[in-house]
Amino acid sequence: MRETDVVVIGAGQAGLSSGYHLRSSGFDFAVLDANPAPGGAWQHRWPTLRMATVHGIFDLPGMHFTPPSPDEPAADAVAAYFAAFESKYGIDVQRPVAVTAVRNAPDGRLLVEAGNSTWTTRALINATGTWTRPFVPYYPGQETFHGRQLHTAHYRGPAEFAGKRVVVVGGGTSAVQLLVEIADVAATTAWVTRRPPVFRDGPFTPDYGREVVAKVEARVRAGLPPGSIASATELSWTPQLLEARERGLLLRRPMFDRIVPDGVQWRDGAAQDVDVILWCTGFRPALDHLAPLRLRGSRGGIVVDGTRVVADPRIHLVGYGPSASTVGANRAGRAAVRELRALLAAPTPV
Repeated sequence: MRETDVVVIGAGQAGLSSGYHLRSSGFDFAVLDANPAPGGAWQHRWPTLRMATVHGIFDLPGMHFTPPSPDEPAADAVAAYFAAFESKYGIDVQRPVAVTAVRNAPDGRLLVEAGNSTWTTRALINATGTWTRPFVPYYPGQETFHGRQLHTAHYRGPAEFAGKRVVVVGGGTSAVQLLVEIADVAATTAWVTRRPPVFRDGPFTPDYGREVVAKVEARVRAGLPPGSIASATELSWTPQLLEARERGLLLRRPMFDRIVPDGVQWRDGAAQDVDVILWCTGFRPALDHLAPLRLRGSRGGIVVDGTRVVADPRIHLVGYGPSASTVGANRAGRAAVRELRALLAAPTPV
């Protein structure tokens, strides 16, 4: 059993930002990451996601991210940046370490369990993100489908869809990006969403960004499960999407009502034969390891004030809810450490 002041779970943008500020504050801390290498969730993104099509990477503290070639895979570019950051600031990330549970210790501290290893800590910063919890909604008949179903998290490129009839489900940026890629090789494509997508003609201004974050933050403060930043953000008319519109690829259809063995069917009886259903339906926060602490409220979410869990001030969630973006995660790490400096200045309860 190892003892420390703070354990950070996760070494993506939020976790590395937290580690930087913990190191600057003189804390004894450990960073645990389930991934085999630096890069957080970025290392798992599909190979065709290039730097030209990502929204942008916000600098980690103290180290500028110099954009590489627009054609470089985002998985490679961001992983290299994170690795360089860990090296420059001496952030000793222990990996692969998959945390399975966090429990209360009898002395008022927390027990962080990972296989045969246990850490005893006075506080916890959770930065596990969402990538390991892809969400696929259920529709009647789903289990009868003879074709293939996969989620964005398992997409590896358009080649495997060559000659297939594909329906893409989801109204976010990933859905439209993959729809456009697949359309070049598929026999047919269809795009379905629960709500009509909203495209934004104007620029993404700071005021608009704050408006999006405020919507997600309101849910978290109310104790509801957080919606994602992406789901609250309108789609942007990039050159790629303007071209797709001209090609007739963005003809959105409403969500189908059920799945049948050979395709999908709408409530009015209309049907379409498909070979593949690609679910671009988002993710949920990866928080199962915190279940022993019983942090969830009656409305299904964890009430958070900034990054601090209201029910347990020893625990901070960074990269969660309103801070689940590269810029938000960065600021969240700094905010969490600032609050923990005050908390840990008090004597450890006996």
